[in-house]
Amino acid sequence: MAGRLSQLLDPSRIALKVQSTQQEVALNEIALLLEGHPDVTDFRGFYAELLARERLDTTCLGNEIALPHSRTEHVKKIVMAVGRSSTGIHFENGNQIVKLMFVLGTPMSNPGDYLQIISALCRIFKDPANHAALMQATTPEQFIQTIVTAEEKLPAR
Repeated sequence: MAGRLSQLLDPSRIALKVQSTQQEVALNEIALLLEGHPDVTDFRGFYAELLARERLDTTCLGNEIALPHSRTEHVKKIVMAVGRSSTGIHFENGNQIVKLMFVLGTPMSNPGDYLQIISALCRIFKDPANHAALMQATTPEQFIQTIVTAEEKLPAR
């Protein structure tokens, strides 16, 4: 794997107080954290593909979590931004309320890394204590440390 999930996280790309409760506006707010990322070659192209993918089918995993993502030629390697909402974001296409949104961009050429990231997130969120700890983190650094700790507890694959 191209590294651990926690290695994709950067405090400057984590928003702990997403303002919008509407899916597309919140998605924009979080995706914008990736604008200017050195591995995003064309933010507008990436964002357009992200929206198109989101309209196709819900990216809600349940448990108040969504993984909006795009396999795109507009990123050089996998990128991630995270948004958290205490009030919740209404995802119309899944008719669910989402409080944690992980926005991913992955290169067309490497679907395996993306699947490993999704798998790691799903395994972390199987434990409700991890979800609670992420909702209580007060800083982006604390949020990342919670993911690091949860990853360390995952059984090796």
